[in-house]
Amino acid sequence: MNTITPHEIVWLVYDDECPVCRTYCRYTRVRETVGELRLVDARQPGPLMDEITTAGLAIDQGMVLKFKDVVYYGADALHMLSLLSTRSDLFNRVSFLLFGTRVGAQLLYPAGKALRNVLLKVLGIGCINNLDAQRATGTPARTASQP
Repeated sequence: MNTITPHEIVWLVYDDECPVCRTYCRYTRVRETVGELRLVDARQPGPLMDEITTAGLAIDQGMVLKFKDVVYYGADALHMLSLLSTRSDLFNRVSFLLFGTRVGAQLLYPAGKALRNVLLKVLGIGCINNLDAQRATGTPARTASQP
């Protein structure tokens, strides 16, 4: 039986320069029985971004959630996050209603991604391009600030 032990770390990797991504991630709350949500800015180098890049996941195409050593990407990350989230406030209840099923997450996530891309373009914010950076240097940068 796969049980959730209190005080697990839930890592959520997102684009902190995107106002929609930043707002969504800051309002998301995981249940206390799940553990602690730690936000990781995908624009900052670190071991978790190295892991994402090595796995070939383009962070511009999807957020990443890491929980219990499993990496969830894009719509799957949003779906899992909604399952781990509290339902104690309106934001998280609505998020659960929209993304609490795989079908809902898979249908709605592309619209959110498109909104992010348009918003970044309008605001003049460049993409992260983590996979391009890896190809240019051969290996991602390393720091010790994240897992």
